[in-house]
Amino acid sequence: MSRTERKLHLSLFLRGTGHHEAAWRHPEAYPDLELNIHYMKKLALTAERGLMDAIFIADGYSGITNKLEPFTLLSALAAVTERIGLIATVGTVYNEPFHVARKFASLDHISEGRAGWNIVTGAEAGEAARNFSRDEHPEHGERYEAAAEFVEVVKQLWDSWADDALIYNKKSGILVDETKIREINFKGKTYAVQGPLNIARPPQGYPVLVQAGSSDRGRELGAATAELIFTAQQTFEAAAAFYADVKSRLSRYGRYSEQLHILPGLSPIVAETSAEARDLENELNAYVDLKQSLERMSERFAVDLSKYPLDGPVPLNEASSSYETNGTKSRQEVILDAVRRENMTIRQLLHRDAGGHGHLTFTGSYLEMADFMEKWFKNRASDGFNIMPQLLPSGLEVFVDKVIPELQNRGLFRTTYEGRTLRENLGFTRPS
Repeated sequence: MSRTERKLHLSLFLRGTGHHEAAWRHPEAYPDLELNIHYMKKLALTAERGLMDAIFIADGYSGITNKLEPFTLLSALAAVTERIGLIATVGTVYNEPFHVARKFASLDHISEGRAGWNIVTGAEAGEAARNFSRDEHPEHGERYEAAAEFVEVVKQLWDSWADDALIYNKKSGILVDETKIREINFKGKTYAVQGPLNIARPPQGYPVLVQAGSSDRGRELGAATAELIFTAQQTFEAAAAFYADVKSRLSRYGRYSEQLHILPGLSPIVAETSAEARDLENELNAYVDLKQSLERMSERFAVDLSKYPLDGPVPLNEASSSYETNGTKSRQEVILDAVRRENMTIRQLLHRDAGGHGHLTFTGSYLEMADFMEKWFKNRASDGFNIMPQLLPSGLEVFVDKVIPELQNRGLFRTTYEGRTLRENLGFTRPS
């Protein structure tokens, strides 16, 4: 894809009532529909009407989340959508490569080539481990090392069938050419898998590979394996530095810039005017349970914030650094950096976290939103955004009806889908 053809890529991070932690309490939210497929279908079709590249579903293995399992949900949405991609988060720690390869191949076949895999090692601590007969979550470096091996096994399993292995020759009685299906006989430090897979190669060759880690180990894994990176930066300068760093690593793996799109998370509140958007932001923040937020933030940074005044400064000198945790290291750093940069009070930190969970937040008019996105895109701080509306469904509808037409008017976003598969719409070639 040439420089003049470069267009924004947008995915929708789908979360029932929106990404603001108190969105479910808003009068326009429908928390009782989070497990309702008709509601999820409406959101998916709105995103597809906006020509967005993909729907993205996050997942985890601990906590009371009351969310549908991604493969089940996306398989159902595949039947009612036509062009939009379907990206599922599946962790490497509590799964086996064979299961993951088979499920994504199935989703890719069901959707006719629209599947994507968000590869995570998981930020869960002891609770998730105990749900899987383990005592503790693996150490950060250990799980990244195992993840690289996991992805390699999955790719080899997808490649264990040649594209033309299925013959369907009724006259000769040959259904499958078994000479074109092979064992992989993978033996590594963590995994030993014989293969082959028991389902034909996915329509896309590989479902699109997505990665979300921003630590140094995460950046390296992304440069080696990912085609999309979902990331979290709160300033243009930090985003541009991350973008340049990750893209510079691609050459080590024989790759070039256009083979990887970087999409920071963007959690917007958009209205006709910035004043209307600010009113909605204040309304959402008024629903925040500050006691619960204080407890959660105190646990995250290992300091009891309830001992300090809400409108006083965040006690940064007491907060544990991310290097002392075994969770999502890069997200911790982003939050602490924002606190230092903006001299936030504890209340401001809680409200910021409520709206974006460490991702970039934006409140303003749809024209201001388009200006913001254009600056980041044209100046190589991103290749697009992972859109995280703070309130659903209304936040998505405003984005699709107001922001996307403005981006199209500026020549920044597509006016029709380029192809039928997720790879085609992202401008990626199909792996041979």
